[in-house]
Amino acid sequence: MSDPESAATTVGNYFVSNYPPFSYWMDEGLDVVDALLERDPDPQVPLGLYIHLPFCRKRCDFCYFKVYTDRGAEEVQRYVDALLVELRAWARHPYLSGRRPSFVYFGGGTPSFLSRDQLSRLFAGLREVLPWDEAQEVAFECEPGTLVGDKLEVIREAGITRLSLGVENFDAGILERNNRAHRTDEIHLAWEQARAAGFDQLNLDLIAGMVGETDRNWAHCVEETLRLAPESVTIYQLEVPYNTTMRERMPADGEEVPEVADWDTKRRWVGEAFGALESAGYHLSSAYTACRDEGVRFLYRDALWQGADMLGIGVSSFSHLGGVHFQNETSLEPYIRGVQDRGRVLARAMSLDAEERLIREFILQLKLGRIETGYFQRKFGVDVQQRFAEPLEAHASQGWVVLEDGAIGVTRAGLLRIDELLHDYFLERHRGSRYV
Repeated sequence: MSDPESAATTVGNYFVSNYPPFSYWMDEGLDVVDALLERDPDPQVPLGLYIHLPFCRKRCDFCYFKVYTDRGAEEVQRYVDALLVELRAWARHPYLSGRRPSFVYFGGGTPSFLSRDQLSRLFAGLREVLPWDEAQEVAFECEPGTLVGDKLEVIREAGITRLSLGVENFDAGILERNNRAHRTDEIHLAWEQARAAGFDQLNLDLIAGMVGETDRNWAHCVEETLRLAPESVTIYQLEVPYNTTMRERMPADGEEVPEVADWDTKRRWVGEAFGALESAGYHLSSAYTACRDEGVRFLYRDALWQGADMLGIGVSSFSHLGGVHFQNETSLEPYIRGVQDRGRVLARAMSLDAEERLIREFILQLKLGRIETGYFQRKFGVDVQQRFAEPLEAHASQGWVVLEDGAIGVTRAGLLRIDELLHDYFLERHRGSRYV
């Protein structure tokens, strides 16, 4: 079982974004993708499209995503062209041909790093292959300092329904200390312009526990968030994965990260933020997200956690189609060359068996704070309260979950440490390894 007494922040991946862990996906499993693509899809399973745009003005010290800085317009344009070539190659296969995405997500990196013209070319090319006029959600991540000129107009006209602004912190000194590219004045300018542009949903991102964070600063961040009144707020607790510049500056044998607040403090800060948001009329829709109105949705999250298909395009992007995980080539230039030569270029894959698919949906949906057990009975023919009886009972005894007739609830204390708890539901063979 997880160790609830371990409070210090140590090096390693914490956030559970998928299952089985990425480290179990292998290059020898790639042939299963070719077989999948020749099948017909299940018409009841929605399709999502993820577009990875890996360029940033700076690499944050805590960032573990595949990003590139100091790249010129010509290289960015080559990448945009490669994305369109890749999508056309995927869309020729029976599994994807003719399907229309229910949700689209532009992530990074910094999607808003692209110029107005590059974005226009990308949007037009993507919609020509997989039109998203029927999509219920089109989300787009932004870094405040990149929303210059009339770029927001292009983003809005593309049909973006949720603009997510990576604020992280409102203090210029803390932003600088963590190597964030933007500063406080850029946050407020970008927010005013985005609000004036009329997006359906503005989401504001915060990170609890950035280097230099204090009780006073965190309280100010919460106050500013409430003042801006976004439709939704996403809050993460800072972790220090192995592939970060923060980790690279530490001694080779270093494990603890003393300049980052311990887990108890980060959980307290997030709990305080959620409490303040709830007092202002928000409700929690997951372990990380508070929404202002009942109608605010996160389809990308909810559909994916219920087994939806998602095609990821771009360097290092992840996909989940028909119960098969796979990841693209993980380096920029080999990705571009590979796509130009062959249309698509994969690095590793994994086909999930029935039990792995059950566990994947179970642990991801626990992040929502409540699971209806009938869903799993109908879909998998499994009583999850019996299947996961041992960890559920242990977590219930510690006050982290509540077992009900037909449902499993996650308490506030459980939600604040949810990623620590999820490993207890992994198969034995998937425990104890680095998550990536």
